[in-house]
Amino acid sequence: MDIGIYLAYAPWIPLPEQLQLARAADELGFHSVWVAETWGQDATVVLGALAATTQNVRLGAAILQIPARQPTTTASAISTIDQISGGRAMLGLGLSGPQVSEGWYGVPFVSPLGRTREYIEIVRMALAREKVAYEGKHWQLPATEGLGLGKPLKMIGRPVQERVPIFLGVMGEKTVKQAGQIADGWLPAFYSPQYADMLNAPLLAGIEAAGRARSDVNIAPSVPIALADTVEQARDLLRPILTFYFGAMGAKDRNFYIELATRYGFGDVATRCQELFLAGDKVGAAMSLTPEIIDLAAIAATPATLESELSAYADAGVDTLVALPFGDRPALLKVLSAYLP
Repeated sequence: MDIGIYLAYAPWIPLPEQLQLARAADELGFHSVWVAETWGQDATVVLGALAATTQNVRLGAAILQIPARQPTTTASAISTIDQISGGRAMLGLGLSGPQVSEGWYGVPFVSPLGRTREYIEIVRMALAREKVAYEGKHWQLPATEGLGLGKPLKMIGRPVQERVPIFLGVMGEKTVKQAGQIADGWLPAFYSPQYADMLNAPLLAGIEAAGRARSDVNIAPSVPIALADTVEQARDLLRPILTFYFGAMGAKDRNFYIELATRYGFGDVATRCQELFLAGDKVGAAMSLTPEIIDLAAIAATPATLESELSAYADAGVDTLVALPFGDRPALLKVLSAYLP
């Protein structure tokens, strides 16, 4: 199993520290570093900086948000990053959620399967330097409205890689199945090895339906990880990130992370965390998380238990564990580097 480092986004990891950790991951020999974006951090800018300041580590977007850009804009961005980095770019895509898509980007959160499929088809067409002419339900290129002067264009320049890998950051059964059909990788959040059979099933169904091989799709979950003298101390380091996702990431009645916790059998715990968070009791929300739900969604380890925790993900079929480090991050990267293949 390969190991990558998830740099996430500020404020969880401040931008200067993201750059420092990426350089450390590069020097230590990690497989990849991954950058997220939000309503305040643009992943393509950070990846451009990393492309110029690292040498060997692969550079992944986890994720670029589909409502943020036209597909041809995304293709141009990832091609540029691939060129600057000498062929190290990986493109993770996702629709985000209704609050961000509609509230920040002004894009209705509708037709996730159709929009994702069309988006990827256009991105791949552009990266292959085909003339982009596309007549879909959600995208039409050239535009069908306006002056009528648009014409199909071919990308200027080309990525270094013959095929830039495209990952999907998705969680629902239908969208995960689609990832198995059309993507090169899957970036699940809060992936639990204990429930690997349930989580992997739609992906494997999609792979089979498309006549593909399991090796065609890289399972690469982002996993919060903390290392401390005791498991309890490690869990406490992980409480803030889990509290934020259960409490704030999504509308009260539509939170994808609470839906996942429900599938794990801990929907009541996640919902209580959300209730306390939305009521303004962030400390209470964090402390309401039980050891069981923390251990399902993250790795809380001691030096004595870390190896077995990592092995559980490898045994579950994970190809690349994308570790989101908490606590003493530089020290944790050094410890994790001992487990690189």
